[in-house]
Amino acid sequence: MLEQFHYDSDLIGGSLMVRESRLIADLLLREATPEQWHQAIQIDNILQKRTPASAQRNATAIRKRLERLEPDFWKALRDGDDELATQVAFCGALERNLLLLEFMETVMRDAYISQAQHLDSYIWSDFLDERSQRDPDICDWKESSKKKMGQVVFRMLAEAGYLKSTRKLVLQRVIVRAELRSLLEEHYKQRIKRSMEVSLWTR
Repeated sequence: MLEQFHYDSDLIGGSLMVRESRLIADLLLREATPEQWHQAIQIDNILQKRTPASAQRNATAIRKRLERLEPDFWKALRDGDDELATQVAFCGALERNLLLLEFMETVMRDAYISQAQHLDSYIWSDFLDERSQRDPDICDWKESSKKKMGQVVFRMLAEAGYLKSTRKLVLQRVIVRAELRSLLEEHYKQRIKRSMEVSLWTR
């Protein structure tokens, strides 16, 4: 008997958090021990969060995204300029969240191909309804959780430059940095590369 497919998502865990992601990338590159992680996140509060719990939550979410990427990506994230760091952080979010990747491959692709000017605010809800045919558990997700996920997705897309803002959802063109394109090709991440280049697709 085939096992039922389920989406595993951390979209409620936060948007791109680029500044925080640079710090986590540094800890990963330095191969920090569990004790050093605890010292940096909980004691030194390098992420500058109000409570140890929120610091731990953000650190865990970012780490799970970045650990799906190779150390070359961590270095680009830590040492690159803001634009490159943002694109690498988005790359990590795509690697961690199949829902986000499929949203780029379907909804965003169709929007760019049809040369739409903006996204409709209900588009995330429609997308989840459609995906629930693949993963029926989506029907049991709280409406508040679905809404929060949509807000995080739109914020990520705005941070990465695909949307002008989270208020008007106006579509923009994004050029993936040459350094990142090279890394994606070198590490055989063609699906991620195609999804990030979605704004370049036309009829």
